[in-house]
Amino acid sequence: MSRRIYDISQTLRPGLPVWPGDTAFAFERTWRMDDGSPVNVGRITMTTHSGTHADAPLHYDADGLDAAGMALDPFIGECLVVDARGVSGEIDVADLPHIEGADRVLFRQWDAFPHDEWREHWLPIAAEAVEWLALQGVKLIGTDAPSVDPQNSKTMDAHKAVLKHDMRILEGLVLDDVPEGRYELIALPLKVGDGDAGLTRAILRELP
Repeated sequence: MSRRIYDISQTLRPGLPVWPGDTAFAFERTWRMDDGSPVNVGRITMTTHSGTHADAPLHYDADGLDAAGMALDPFIGECLVVDARGVSGEIDVADLPHIEGADRVLFRQWDAFPHDEWREHWLPIAAEAVEWLALQGVKLIGTDAPSVDPQNSKTMDAHKAVLKHDMRILEGLVLDDVPEGRYELIALPLKVGDGDAGLTRAILRELP
Protein backbone atom coordinates (compact mmCIF):
# COMPACT_ATOMS: atom_id res chain seq x y z
CA MET A 1 0.00 0.00 0.00
CA SER A 2 1.40 3.40 -0.96
CA ARG A 3 2.16 5.93 1.74
CA ARG A 4 0.86 9.48 1.41
CA ILE A 5 3.44 12.14 0.64
CA TYR A 6 3.08 15.74 1.80
CA ASP A 7 5.11 18.32 -0.12
CA ILE A 8 6.07 20.86 2.57
CA SER A 9 8.18 23.10 0.32
CA GLN A 10 7.49 26.59 -0.97
CA THR A 11 7.37 27.18 -4.72
CA LEU A 12 10.30 29.30 -5.91
CA ARG A 13 8.87 32.08 -8.08
CA PRO A 14 8.95 35.83 -8.72
CA GLY A 15 7.16 37.57 -5.85
CA LEU A 16 8.39 35.02 -3.30
CA PRO A 17 8.57 36.83 0.07
CA VAL A 18 12.17 37.12 1.32
CA TRP A 19 13.83 38.61 4.39
CA PRO A 20 13.63 42.42 4.16
CA GLY A 21 16.66 43.73 2.29
CA ASP A 22 17.71 40.30 0.97
CA THR A 23 17.87 39.34 -2.71
CA ALA A 24 14.49 38.98 -4.42
CA PHE A 25 13.81 35.87 -6.47
CA ALA A 26 14.06 36.44 -10.23
CA PHE A 27 13.76 34.03 -13.14
CA GLU A 28 14.73 34.82 -16.73
CA ARG A 29 14.42 32.60 -19.82
CA THR A 30 17.82 32.87 -21.53
CA TRP A 31 17.31 30.32 -24.33
CA ARG A 32 13.87 29.86 -25.83
CA MET A 33 12.43 27.21 -28.10
CA ASP A 34 10.11 29.95 -29.41
CA ASP A 35 13.23 31.74 -30.69
CA GLY A 36 14.63 28.68 -32.45
CA SER A 37 16.65 27.12 -29.63
CA PRO A 38 16.32 23.31 -29.38
CA VAL A 39 15.76 23.69 -25.62
CA ASN A 40 14.44 26.10 -22.99
CA VAL A 41 17.03 27.28 -20.44
CA GLY A 42 16.53 29.72 -17.58
CA ARG A 43 18.63 31.78 -15.21
CA ILE A 44 17.79 32.26 -11.53
CA THR A 45 18.87 35.03 -9.15
CA MET A 46 17.98 34.59 -5.48
CA THR A 47 19.15 34.57 -1.88
CA THR A 48 20.48 31.33 -0.44
CA HIS A 49 17.61 31.60 2.07
CA SER A 50 14.87 31.60 -0.54
CA GLY A 51 11.75 29.63 0.32
CA THR A 52 12.24 26.35 2.18
CA HIS A 53 15.86 25.91 3.18
CA ALA A 54 18.29 24.42 5.67
CA ASP A 55 20.53 26.82 7.55
CA ALA A 56 24.18 25.78 7.42
CA PRO A 57 26.23 26.42 10.59
CA LEU A 58 28.22 28.93 8.50
CA HIS A 59 25.11 31.14 8.56
CA TYR A 60 25.55 31.88 12.27
CA ASP A 61 29.15 30.79 12.95
CA ALA A 62 32.07 32.25 10.97
CA ASP A 63 33.95 28.96 11.30
CA GLY A 64 30.93 26.69 10.81
CA LEU A 65 30.27 24.08 8.16
CA ASP A 66 29.00 25.25 4.80
CA ALA A 67 25.97 23.72 3.14
CA ALA A 68 28.11 21.27 1.18
CA GLY A 69 29.76 20.01 4.36
CA MET A 70 26.59 19.14 6.28
CA ALA A 71 25.93 15.44 6.86
CA LEU A 72 22.62 14.28 5.41
CA ASP A 73 21.53 12.02 8.26
CA PRO A 74 19.71 14.75 10.26
CA PHE A 75 17.58 15.54 7.21
CA ILE A 76 16.24 12.01 6.67
CA GLY A 77 14.23 9.95 9.13
CA GLU A 78 11.31 9.90 11.51
CA CYS A 79 10.06 13.25 12.75
CA LEU A 80 7.30 14.68 14.92
CA VAL A 81 5.07 17.50 13.63
CA VAL A 82 3.84 19.72 16.47
CA ASP A 83 0.88 22.08 16.09
CA ALA A 84 1.96 25.22 17.98
CA ARG A 85 -0.83 27.52 16.77
CA GLY A 86 -2.17 27.88 20.31
CA VAL A 87 1.15 29.17 21.66
CA SER A 88 1.70 32.88 22.25
CA GLY A 89 4.97 34.81 22.52
CA GLU A 90 7.47 32.05 21.82
CA ILE A 91 7.69 28.27 21.91
CA ASP A 92 9.06 27.41 25.33
CA VAL A 93 9.74 24.18 27.22
CA ALA A 94 6.22 24.15 28.68
CA ASP A 95 4.79 24.11 25.14
CA LEU A 96 6.69 21.01 24.06
CA PRO A 97 5.00 17.61 23.92
CA HIS A 98 6.59 14.42 25.11
CA ILE A 99 9.09 13.67 22.35
CA GLU A 100 9.18 9.87 22.83
CA GLY A 101 12.38 9.31 20.91
CA ALA A 102 11.76 11.65 17.96
CA ASP A 103 15.06 12.80 16.46
CA ARG A 104 13.47 15.58 14.44
CA VAL A 105 10.71 18.04 15.44
CA LEU A 106 8.82 20.38 13.11
CA PHE A 107 6.65 23.23 14.44
CA ARG A 108 3.57 24.64 12.73
CA GLN A 109 2.48 28.14 13.71
CA TRP A 110 0.55 29.54 10.72
CA ASP A 111 -3.14 28.80 10.13
CA ALA A 112 -2.32 29.32 6.46
CA PHE A 113 1.20 29.84 5.21
CA PRO A 114 1.73 33.46 3.96
CA HIS A 115 2.85 32.68 0.40
CA ASP A 116 2.29 36.20 -0.91
CA GLU A 117 3.43 38.47 1.90
CA TRP A 118 6.25 38.89 4.39
CA ARG A 119 5.07 38.86 7.99
CA GLU A 120 7.59 40.30 10.42
CA HIS A 121 6.05 38.76 13.53
CA TRP A 122 6.15 35.01 13.99
CA LEU A 123 6.55 32.44 16.76
CA PRO A 124 10.26 32.06 17.60
CA ILE A 125 11.67 29.13 19.55
CA ALA A 126 13.17 29.91 22.96
CA ALA A 127 16.80 28.93 23.48
CA GLU A 128 15.70 26.96 26.56
CA ALA A 129 13.36 24.92 24.37
CA VAL A 130 16.21 24.18 21.96
CA GLU A 131 18.36 23.10 24.91
CA TRP A 132 15.60 20.79 26.18
CA LEU A 133 15.07 19.26 22.74
CA ALA A 134 18.80 18.63 22.43
CA LEU A 135 18.78 16.80 25.76
CA GLN A 136 16.03 14.54 24.38
CA GLY A 137 18.26 13.62 21.44
CA VAL A 138 16.65 15.88 18.83
CA LYS A 139 19.11 16.69 16.04
CA LEU A 140 16.92 18.79 13.74
CA ILE A 141 14.35 21.53 14.39
CA GLY A 142 12.03 22.73 11.66
CA THR A 143 9.55 25.60 11.50
CA ASP A 144 7.12 27.16 9.04
CA ALA A 145 8.47 30.55 10.18
CA PRO A 146 11.35 32.32 8.40
CA SER A 147 13.61 31.83 11.43
CA VAL A 148 13.83 30.16 14.83
CA ASP A 149 14.71 33.60 16.25
CA PRO A 150 12.66 36.83 16.07
CA GLN A 151 13.20 39.03 13.02
CA ASN A 152 14.91 41.79 14.97
CA SER A 153 17.04 39.58 17.20
CA LYS A 154 20.65 40.72 17.56
CA THR A 155 21.70 37.91 19.90
CA MET A 156 20.39 34.94 17.87
CA ASP A 157 19.86 32.90 21.05
CA ALA A 158 18.05 29.97 19.44
CA HIS A 159 20.64 29.71 16.66
CA LYS A 160 23.42 29.76 19.26
CA ALA A 161 21.73 26.94 21.20
CA VAL A 162 21.45 24.96 17.96
CA LEU A 163 25.15 25.59 17.30
CA LYS A 164 26.12 24.50 20.81
CA HIS A 165 24.52 21.09 20.27
CA ASP A 166 25.43 20.71 16.58
CA MET A 167 21.78 20.51 15.57
CA ARG A 168 20.31 21.44 12.19
CA ILE A 169 17.56 23.87 11.21
CA LEU A 170 14.87 23.80 8.51
CA GLU A 171 12.98 27.06 7.90
CA GLY A 172 10.11 28.15 5.69
CA LEU A 173 8.24 24.83 5.75
CA VAL A 174 4.64 24.67 4.55
CA LEU A 175 2.67 22.55 7.03
CA ASP A 176 -0.90 23.71 6.31
CA ASP A 177 -2.23 20.30 5.28
CA VAL A 178 -0.20 18.16 7.66
CA PRO A 179 -1.97 16.75 10.75
CA GLU A 180 0.02 16.70 13.97
CA GLY A 181 1.86 13.42 14.37
CA ARG A 182 4.79 11.33 13.21
CA TYR A 183 6.14 11.05 9.66
CA GLU A 184 9.23 10.24 7.69
CA LEU A 185 11.08 13.45 6.77
CA ILE A 186 13.13 13.72 3.59
CA ALA A 187 14.58 17.22 3.18
CA LEU A 188 17.96 17.24 1.44
CA PRO A 189 19.69 20.64 1.19
CA LEU A 190 21.54 21.52 -2.00
CA LYS A 191 25.29 20.87 -1.85
CA VAL A 192 26.44 24.49 -2.11
CA GLY A 193 30.14 25.04 -1.54
CA ASP A 194 30.70 27.95 0.86
CA GLY A 195 26.90 28.19 1.13
CA ASP A 196 25.35 29.57 4.30
CA ALA A 197 22.13 27.70 3.48
CA GLY A 198 20.90 24.97 1.17
CA LEU A 199 17.63 25.24 -0.74
CA THR A 200 15.53 22.22 0.09
CA ARG A 201 12.71 20.20 -1.47
CA ALA A 202 11.17 18.92 1.74
CA ILE A 203 8.57 16.18 1.98
CA LEU A 204 6.86 14.19 4.70
CA ARG A 205 5.80 10.62 4.06
CA GLU A 206 3.35 8.63 6.15
CA LEU A 207 5.01 5.97 8.26
CA PRO A 208 4.34 2.32 7.38
